[in-house]
Formats: sequence, C-alpha cells, structure tokens
Amino acid sequence: MAKNLLIVESPAKAKTIEGYLGKDFTVKSSYGHIRDLVKSEDAIDIPNNFAQKYEVPADKKQVVSELKKLAKEAEMVWLASDEDREGEAISWHLFETLGLKENKTKRIVFHEITKPAIMRAIENPRTIDYNLVNAQQARRVLDRLVGFELSPVLWKKVKPSLSAGRVQSVAVRLIVDREREVNKFTAEAAFRVVAIFGKGREAFKAELPERFTEQAEAEKFLNDCVEAAFTIKSLDTRPTKRSPAAPFTTSTLQQEASRKLGFSVSRTMSVAQKLYESGKITYMRTDSVNLSDTALNAAQEEITSAYGDKYHQYRKYKTKSASAQEAHEAIRPTYFGVHTVDGENAEKRLYELIWKRAIASQMSEAQFEKTTAKIDISTRKEDLVANGEVMKFDGFLKVYLESNDEEEENTQDENNAILPPLNKGQLLALQEITATERYSRPPARYTEASLVKKLEELGIGRPSTYAPTISTVQNRGYVVKEEREGKTRNYRVLTLKDKLIKHEQKTENTGAEKNKLFPTDIGAVVNDFLVQHFKGIVDFHFTANVEKQFDEIAQGLTEWTKMIRTFYTPFHEGVQITLETADKARGERDLGVHPESGKKMSVRIGRYGPFVQVGDSDNEQEKPQYASLRTGQMIETITLEDALELFKLPKKAGVYEDKDMTVAIGKFGPYIRHNSSFYSLPKGLDPMTVTEQQAIEIIEEKRKKDAEKLIKAFDEDPEMKLLNGRWGPYIGYGKLNIKIPKGKEPLELTFEECKALADAMEKDTKKPVGKKAAPSKPAAKKPAAKKSTAKTTAKK
Repeated sequence: MAKNLLIVESPAKAKTIEGYLGKDFTVKSSYGHIRDLVKSEDAIDIPNNFAQKYEVPADKKQVVSELKKLAKEAEMVWLASDEDREGEAISWHLFETLGLKENKTKRIVFHEITKPAIMRAIENPRTIDYNLVNAQQARRVLDRLVGFELSPVLWKKVKPSLSAGRVQSVAVRLIVDREREVNKFTAEAAFRVVAIFGKGREAFKAELPERFTEQAEAEKFLNDCVEAAFTIKSLDTRPTKRSPAAPFTTSTLQQEASRKLGFSVSRTMSVAQKLYESGKITYMRTDSVNLSDTALNAAQEEITSAYGDKYHQYRKYKTKSASAQEAHEAIRPTYFGVHTVDGENAEKRLYELIWKRAIASQMSEAQFEKTTAKIDISTRKEDLVANGEVMKFDGFLKVYLESNDEEEENTQDENNAILPPLNKGQLLALQEITATERYSRPPARYTEASLVKKLEELGIGRPSTYAPTISTVQNRGYVVKEEREGKTRNYRVLTLKDKLIKHEQKTENTGAEKNKLFPTDIGAVVNDFLVQHFKGIVDFHFTANVEKQFDEIAQGLTEWTKMIRTFYTPFHEGVQITLETADKARGERDLGVHPESGKKMSVRIGRYGPFVQVGDSDNEQEKPQYASLRTGQMIETITLEDALELFKLPKKAGVYEDKDMTVAIGKFGPYIRHNSSFYSLPKGLDPMTVTEQQAIEIIEEKRKKDAEKLIKAFDEDPEMKLLNGRWGPYIGYGKLNIKIPKGKEPLELTFEECKALADAMEKDTKKPVGKKAAPSKPAAKKPAAKKSTAKTTAKK
C-alpha cells in the first residue's frame, strides 16, 4: 500500500496528477463535496451559535467508506481540493468526516495541474485555513436560512412550490427592472445625415454631428446643399494607440465566450473545468488578472520567438476588486507554447480563446494614425465631419481583439475607414447626401454574459457563484432565455443626388431579441413581493456589503457567527411580521370590461401560470371564463385587445380524415388537436391564423417523423420499442432509454433480449419501468442514532 493518500475533487484531476507522482502516492477523488447540511429544518442550530448538522448523502457513502479505509492505511493524507473557499471547505469536510489526525494530514494548493506545480505544492504544505472555511460556512448557513425561512412565505403569500435565494433574488430584480425600463421606453426619431464625396476608391463618408428631429428641418438642410460648395475646412492628424485587455478572470471569460463563441455561462464553466482538470489551463474560478513571473517569462519567450522583439511588451495588471486574491493567477494556458489542444471542438475553441487573450496581454500596443476632416458647407453654418484611421503597427491585434456588448447601428464604422489624400481648402465633389430617420433604442436586455458583468460591477457574488446563480433563476422559472420576434416599423429616407431630392419610405424589423433574459410573470410578482417586504434581500448595496463581510471573515477580520446573527435577527423578525400581515400577491391587474358582455376582465397569476379571467369568481350564478397567456405576453403589458384575442381559441381549423382539427394553447404552447392526438405548432406560426392546409401539413409531418423513429414494436409488451434517436438506434421502455450493445443489429433483437437489457438497467438505476412495474414503497425511517449526521462548527 502507498505511504501517501492524496485526495482531489474530481476523477479527471486525480488521473492527471497520478501520472506526475510515483508509487509512493495513491491519488483518489472525493467527487466534490462528501457531505452537506441535512435537508430538515434542524440543519442549523440557531441558539447554539449556528452549529450545523451534516450528513453524508447516500450516493457518497461508498466513496467515504473507501477513503476512510485508504486514509487509515496511509502514513500521510494530503488534502488537495481547489484553492478557493469552497475547496477549503471540502478539505475541512474530508478532515472531519474521515476522522483524520492533524499530525497525519497536510493541505496543499496549486492553481495549475503540472508536475512542477504539484511537486512545489507538496514541498510547501500548510494546514487547513479555517478563515476560508468559516467564510464558506457563513455563505452556506446564510443562504440556507434565507431559503428555508423565505420560501414558506412565498408559498403562503404568492404561490406554492416557490423558492427564494439571496444572490438569485438580486439577479431577478436586475432583469425585472430592465424589462420595465424597456417597456416604459418611448422611441424618439431623428434624421441622421451622411454625405458621400468622391468616386470609386477615392469615395469617403462624412457625417453631420447634429441630428434633425423634424423631417422639415432635414429637408431644408438638403435643399440648402443643392447649390452648396463643400471644402476641407481643417485637417487634424494625430497618432493613437490601443492597449490589449487583461488576461481572463472568471467573469470576463464568461462574457467573451458568450460574445465570440455563443457559449452559455454554465457551458463555459463546464468546458473550462475539463481544460483545468486535464492540465491545459490554470484554475478557472478567479477574480485576479495577475500573471506569475513564470507565466510572464513564458509569454515573452513565445511572443519574441513567433513575432519578434517589437511585439513584446511586459505588463503587470492590477486587479481593481479589493476582494481579489493577487496570489492567485488569471486564467491562462499552462504552457504558452501549446497553441491548441486535443479534445472536443468546444474545448479547442475555448482553449484558443484563453491562449490568445493571455498572449495578447503581453504584446505591444497597436498604433494608428487618426485623421479628422471638417468639411465646410458654403450655405450652412454646420460642418460635416469625416473620420479615418490607418493602422501603422498591429501589435496585439495580430493575435486578438476583444468584443463588446454595445449594440451599434448596422452602419459602416467611419472611424475605421481610410480617407483618401486630402488638403486644406480642397474642393470636394458631392456624390449624394442622405437623411435617414433613425429611432432611439431602449436599454439592452441582459444576456447571461452582460448579467454577470453587472453583478460583478455591483460587487454581488463571486467567481464560483455566477454560473449557478444564472442557472438557478432560469430553473426556478423566474427568468427565461429566449428569442423574440421583432415588429415591422416604417422609416423615412431623403436623398439628395444630382441636385434632386427623393423621398422614400422603407421598413425595418425592430425589437427582435436573441438569447436575451426575460422575466416571467411569476418572477416579476415574486420580485415585487420581496422588494415590498424584504428590501434588504434584494437591495444591491446591502447584498454587496454581505459579500464584503464574507471577504472579511476569509481574512480573519470578522467572527462569522457574529456576522450571521447581525443579519439573521432582523431578517427573522421580518419573516414573522410578513407572514402575519402581508396580503396575498397575485400580480392582479384589471384590463377593463368585455365589449359584448360588459363583464370585468382581469389578469393574474394562477396555479398553472398567468391567465385572463372574464367575469367575477364570486358570482355563483355564472362561472367565469379563463384563458392562459401566450408566450411573450406578460401581466404588466397585456392589453384588453390582446386578452380578447385569447378567447378566440380554441378554434376549428378545418376537417381532416372526417375529424375536426382544433387549434388551442396549452401549458406547453399552441397545438392542434386531431382524433385525440396533439401536434405542436412550429415556432413563429400564429395559432390565430393557422389554415386548414397548414394544420394538415403539421399532422402529416409529425406522423412521418414518428414513423421514421419507430424501428420495431413488440406484441408481448407495447411499451417495449426499438427507436431511432439523435445518437442512433436505442431501446425505449417506460422511462428508460437503453443503449443497444455493439455488434447487435436492432432489427434482429428479440423481445426477450430487449427485456433482459431493460431489467439489467432497471436494476442498476433502481427505477421501476413499464406499466407492470410495481410502485416503489417509501423507505422505512431509520432510527435517529444511525443517521450519518453531525453538528459541526469549524474551529481555528
């Protein structure tokens, strides 16, 4: 048996590290956390200084048993979980749960999985940092207390099965507030004037800095220009420089991977985790932009070797965040000489993005020559302005250019144009002038990446919390990420050419959104309830201050239980008062009266989501009518006209095979019902306008797909089917999808063979399947003494 047991968090990391260490080391994985707070309300003993009761989950008992055995046999146990607060807490949980002894335990940390880094860590072990453990405990305890006490309030006062969280509620508030800004925004039109001078390759654009709010003003300007002379009034040429962005932090990586690669925040972190665990990049949860001296030297060697000395520029970036740990590094490649990696396409793309950003941060500035030409109009007091930019030295741009979130107008960027040779006093030949009506834009809705950026700016959350926060608000149904179709809008264009002014009306699509975050009705109602009754929970500054207190605990400046008590006491009082005094929140809004029946129409949250109601619920003589809101409609913005349209469904779309086809809207969106079967409408098809022919095509297409999917069915049990799936043929049985063994032809499989495979999987997963499966009985409660739990508080 090896003398040393080294425990890391993931099996992939264990495999990589095992290759660096000799036979004296056994490397094992804890598979993340090995214990957690019990699910019951007594998980935290509030009077007893917030002592916690932990348990080892059923799926971790075998891991713990194996680690205990190995730890008992080893001479030394090395705890090598991640270097952040959560990693420190995992080491502490291992120490406590495995019953380790201080003289036989060492804690090591590293920010990259390379042999030098691992050996250096082993040469410089330390003990568990209880300040970091306490900071993580404080976050865990506080979030559990908020969740356990706030959720029942929402169940009683808003809707059953809701939940709330400290950071998540702030994220929802940001999205709700932004949506309301967008809805209140009134677009204002103004005419943008652009002139084109010269011809062919010598042509260039110039713009009027001012915009005209009225068409008459724009038209007068063009009329004045009919006989005008245009001359170069002044030329200003000056050198400019552009500097590279700092290496990636967790936040900036998530933002840039979203912009450049189209990755969600959670996908970015999942791919980065794989790259880290296989030794390709440094630790991916960091708010530091610092690079080690070793990394700086390696970057210099790579840059000078590939591009020459003039492309290298030494830089030491300083992190703005006061809470950032400068001892940590930014996210960078482990080896700068490795330009790409093997693996899945997503891993290659993310690695190359990290490599380019890190390399570019140590490269020279890009140098430009910027020219600004002011053009005199003989008949007007205004000047037209032309901007041009010529790159003199590409510097870091040879490798990388950072993207941004700004939604610019879809026009040529005159700042990057190249101007032809010009001289002061030069007379210019006008090709044309256009005055185009342009509308102001509302604030941009958040993407996942821009929400991360905003949370970071406000000081809310930390590198390890951004991805789970954004996933949680979507999983809870408070926020949806989706595309929305825009609306057609007319705009006017006036063009002066050959001394004639032409008027045109054109159309554009406005308001279309792609992968943006929208609040749901329930998200908005919950947000308003929390703002009204628990302002501290959703207050940006208060939440940011809580994060600062966690940082102070991590630095040993604040006692964690004191911090929790200061927060908890007024919070708990607020919960009690709200339960006793607050009215039920439904987000109800009156829309007016039905034009035919004269009955009141209202909209509110119900058990199955938002709906419109016609009539009074208290009227026993006549039951009200109900209709669910459609995707994209919200309680706050739906109009009486929109609501009336909802009651036109269900409607008959025609007859097919002597059966009616009915269009309606259900829980999962609009659908066609035909002969007791349901067929979803394709995205973008309005249920109000579905024709008979379209309905028939939808039914036929679905039948065709179903027929192509089914390979074989069995008379012995209709639930057993051989099906074609996205990844190839498989066996479908009840809720199980069963892989077909290699070398087996699907059509040759017998019912007995399929049943044997299903039974084997059922045994492995412990899930009953098929109609004949017996219902599972509730497990008998174990005696309290046998529970694998413990009340624990970290000690210094």
